[in-house]
Amino acid sequence: MVSKLDLYKVFCIVGESGSFSKAAKALYMTQPAVSQAIMQLEGELDTRLFNRTPKGVTLTNEGSLLFEYVHSAINLIDVGEEKILEFKNLTTGELRIGVGDTISRYFLLPYLEAFHNKYPNIKFKIENGTTSELCTILKSGEVDIAICNFPIDDPALEQKACIEVQDIFVCGEKYKDTVPQPLSFHELAKQPLIFLEPRSISRRYAEDYILSKGVKIAPEFELGSHDLLLEFAKINLGIACVTREFSLEYLNKGLVHEVQLEDEIPKRHIGICFLKSVPLSTASMKFVEIIEHT
Repeated sequence: MVSKLDLYKVFCIVGESGSFSKAAKALYMTQPAVSQAIMQLEGELDTRLFNRTPKGVTLTNEGSLLFEYVHSAINLIDVGEEKILEFKNLTTGELRIGVGDTISRYFLLPYLEAFHNKYPNIKFKIENGTTSELCTILKSGEVDIAICNFPIDDPALEQKACIEVQDIFVCGEKYKDTVPQPLSFHELAKQPLIFLEPRSISRRYAEDYILSKGVKIAPEFELGSHDLLLEFAKINLGIACVTREFSLEYLNKGLVHEVQLEDEIPKRHIGICFLKSVPLSTASMKFVEIIEHT
């Protein structure tokens, strides 16, 4: 069955070439098939579109009017198909990533650079937020992928662990010299503690583990960023729970010192998550591959 779009494509080529035979050659069809297609279209529109002459065909007034619209429409379809190919070939498009400030700074940046060097025409849109906020905008379609703290308890999300990280406690010079080490969680809970705000996944992970050991913590400071944890610890405001991998600059320079614990908090992961129900775009798939294989 010939579709209306196919009929219009034949009509357009006949109108451009002024000949059924030339149109048939361009369309890899037989001349009778081209003639039949035009007759079918004229029958459906109840309008004669071409004047038939021994030298070929010419558009009627009605045919000329229709040709302007059909020619424009088919050109737009062709442009649309070209744009789809550009997206598939990563010569244009946008990659929308949800990520927190700390993970962006200490983990994501090298991968953004590698992806941009390989696919310079793909634009980035970065949305910042906590892990729970990122999961929400991921499910609403505002971002394609999110780089989050794990674990995440959400069956709608596919999760790919990327790096293993360790939660530790750090302090400044004052507490380094006065706090006995190694500390038990009971002894730790008596210290002035500095944690991220309660909605943070990493905060809840550390807090839940300590609680599983029968110890409930009551932080004196609850902050909105990892860098602030380090700064507060550096000026001796208390003992901060931080991610070791994101604190190396402070640790290596001696700005803060790791507090040795009798019982380490188990390691956790940072990784990529995306919707199980929605196929990843080509750009998203390539970005995930870069992270997994770099």
